Amino acid sequence: MAKQASIITLDGSIDNISFFKTKDGYKARKKTGVAASQIASDPKFQRTRENNEEFGRAGKAGKLLRNTLLEVVLGAVDRTTVHRMTAAMLKVIHADAISARGKRNMMDGRPELLEGFEFNIDGPLSNTLLVTYTASIDRLTGECKLALPSFVPEKRVTKAEGATHFKLLIAGASVNFETGETEVQTDETVYLPLNNKPTKALDLQVTLSPDSTAPLFLALTIEFVQEMNDHMYSLKNGAFNACALVKVNGGN
Repeated sequence: MAKQASIITLDGSIDNISFFKTKDGYKARKKTGVAASQIASDPKFQRTRENNEEFGRAGKAGKLLRNTLLEVVLGAVDRTTVHRMTAAMLKVIHADAISARGKRNMMDGRPELLEGFEFNIDGPLSNTLLVTYTASIDRLTGECKLALPSFVPEKRVTKAEGATHFKLLIAGASVNFETGETEVQTDETVYLPLNNKPTKALDLQVTLSPDSTAPLFLALTIEFVQEMNDHMYSLKNGAFNACALVKVNGGN
């Protein structure tokens, strides 16, 4: 590694030399690494190409699912959601016991591994809604249901600071990761006060196309708001909202 002695300080690259600043001053070093063309054709990098294919497939699958569930997910994500979902999708793909390496995919994998995925790790649903609910997906009829017993919000909801009300939202989705075809339906409660009065039993339901062959997902979101002068205002762009995949039916 070379150290710059000149009064000219460079930051960046020239040809195959990289210049950068350290605590000891500006330094330069020769770029190293394998050319993309070599990775694309050299037999020694066959495994690398296979891994890259599956990683790319996982990234696309995560984006498709997030976009499909956008209505309930948008206000309940954190800065790591994309990376965590890509990693989760990769596990699904690696569970494909049918396809050859490099060709493993979501449809032949195990989408059920996504059940429990938290979109906002800073405010997970499991720590926010402390109620034992029942989530179900009926592939034959397309019905996706969520049932909650009566509960006292003050005791069973870990509320965000400043919140006065909350509501629950569900999204049922069918996602064909091979063709890109999707279907989504949503349902929600009214805004409920965060007080010590028991709610009534809550039932949310959506119906997708019956007898689908695509993986089916049921997501649950809790959204916090603050009431002021008869208007409901979101808190910090939804940073305290929680959303998770509470039921997944892969269809395999």
